[in-house]
Formats: sequence, structure tokens, C-alpha cells
Amino acid sequence: MSTVQEIEAVRAWIDDFLEDQLELKDEVKAKLDESRREIAAGDYRVCSTSLM
Repeated sequence: MSTVQEIEAVRAWIDDFLEDQLELKDEVKAKLDESRREIAAGDYRVCSTSLM
């Protein structure tokens, strides 16, 4: 494998990695938006926990 091919392979891996990170962030953002809508609509539960 030539240096150019190695660089292209690393670049492709980085592109895929960053794309995966963005997808996760979009998924998390969507869940947060859904949670905010539920809270605004009063559709939520309050859980209490003891730290003792």
C-alpha cells in the first residue's frame, strides 16, 4: 500500500467516525427534544432517590 493509499484509508476512516458521531448526536438531540415536549405537556414522572 502506498503512502497516498494509506492517507486515503485514514481519511475515509475519520470521515466514517465523524459521521457516526454526528448521527449519535442527532439521535440524542431528538430524544432530548421529545423529552422536552413531554415535560411541556405534563407527561412525566418524578423519581426520587436517596443518596444515603
